[in-house]
Amino acid sequence: EVEILLRHHNHPNIVSVRDVYENENLVYLVQEYLKGGELLDKIFREKFLSEREASNVMYVIANTLNYLHTNMVVHRDLKPSNILYADDSCAASSLRICDFGFAKQLRAENGLLMTPCYTANFVAPEVLKMQGYHAACDVWSLGVLMYTMLFGQTPFAVKPNESSEVVLSRIESGRLDLVNNNWNKISDSARDLLTNMLNPEPSKRCTASMILSHPWIKNRDQLSLKLLTNFLPQDINQTKNSVKATFRAVNSTTKIPILEPVECSTLAQRRVRAKSIVANQSKNEKEKNSPVNNSSLNKK
Repeated sequence: EVEILLRHHNHPNIVSVRDVYENENLVYLVQEYLKGGELLDKIFREKFLSEREASNVMYVIANTLNYLHTNMVVHRDLKPSNILYADDSCAASSLRICDFGFAKQLRAENGLLMTPCYTANFVAPEVLKMQGYHAACDVWSLGVLMYTMLFGQTPFAVKPNESSEVVLSRIESGRLDLVNNNWNKISDSARDLLTNMLNPEPSKRCTASMILSHPWIKNRDQLSLKLLTNFLPQDINQTKNSVKATFRAVNSTTKIPILEPVECSTLAQRRVRAKSIVANQSKNEKEKNSPVNNSSLNKK
């Protein structure tokens, strides 16, 4: 996480790192203060959202994803709570993508990742099936975010009391809840992009670059300002509970990786072993060159 952030934190829509401190066991990141809060909380406060506003948000995030993917980095945990505003204006341009704890630098050989790290409602079907996956997962998560912005609910865990089996089955099959008052109100262009981003087949899913060239993004200044989503208090609670329901579904059937202490990581252990080897070599050299050893050799 530290290495990826230090390499890319100068991008205007990636959280910046002010300083890094570490001791024997822990690493501390000092990052910019994002006082505007989470993206969805801002939307909930305003209660209504238009296609143009949603498209402006999508443009900023897709543009940032395209930058990361071009640099062979995938985020792998692109949920709303990891997308925040830097200031109180809550302008789309002040959005920041945060929490790169699950981010991965892709291997250039095959471009696939074999270690599933995901978060509940924003997990792609191929991750659930424990298959290798790549940047298409971030696009899937962005599609879920777009759906939530336009419809005020998540596309899979619609009811908080749905069973884990139902939720998981829906995610794996890519079945969306299209029986929604707003589905027929949004433009054909929005529906086209949304279904492409949430395609359960990664190879058929659009890329971040394709999102940027899609008419719904390119012509965002011409999109309707008609307010779509009406976030009533009960809607807000249902949306939040919906996400929790998906968390429960995934947790009940799949072991979710946890972030272990830094010293337990493969890299940290490798460094410890390397230091130990160097230390032993140095010790051996000193013993070999010590006066005691030399005198004993001379006696022989």
